Amino acid sequence: MPAGLKRDRVRDFLLDLIADKKAGEAIPSERALCKELGVSRPTLRAAIDDLVRSGMLVREHGRGTFTGPRRVVQALRGTGTNAFYTPPAEGHWLSRVLEFGVIPAGAPLSARLQISPPDPVVRIVRLRLVDDEPMSIERLHLPHALIPGLEPADLESGVFYRVLRERFGVDVSGAVQTIEATVTDETEAGLLHVPQHAPALLVERTTRDTLDRVVEFTRSIYRGDRYRVTSELHFDAASG
Repeated sequence: MPAGLKRDRVRDFLLDLIADKKAGEAIPSERALCKELGVSRPTLRAAIDDLVRSGMLVREHGRGTFTGPRRVVQALRGTGTNAFYTPPAEGHWLSRVLEFGVIPAGAPLSARLQISPPDPVVRIVRLRLVDDEPMSIERLHLPHALIPGLEPADLESGVFYRVLRERFGVDVSGAVQTIEATVTDETEAGLLHVPQHAPALLVERTTRDTLDRVVEFTRSIYRGDRYRVTSELHFDAASG
């Protein structure tokens, strides 16, 4: 079997192994794993290195290898209408506002928000924390006309979409969202407590309300080692 395929088989075995363990639990020694899997030490270490880089395993010098911190799971559940319902993600979420101000929309942002370029936009940058651990950096843009009187404190606790509904009568109904792989830059890495160029998820969302107005454009960076998105899939006769 080619070395690459052996490493993939070992990696799959390790993923199954750690799936049943709690954060911080030790995995068997390299010697025991090599014997069980019938592979060489370099092949095993290459697979472990992959999982260490992704944050799923942690090496401690002189002690061994342990499972990484628990991942926060965000489920996307199909509604049967080619859309997804997003229940609250796991954990206790809070926010720290890093930037809050009003700027002209400008050409690219005005096109996303469907307003005129000179129109004022509220720009917010906030650090999202889960159980007191930094998880993501969100950069939000909202038409100022929809949210007069919005304060930074409105974004630090609770559910922001509930604030929009209860204080400003903006009832969000849906969004178009994209998720793609990226890496952190120096500033993002410092805020998220990860190395520079660490794997991350780039999430962009354009949100509409029940009146079909675009009420928000958000670009967020989520930690690739701690955040996981799961989806329910439905198939029919045309599915590939």
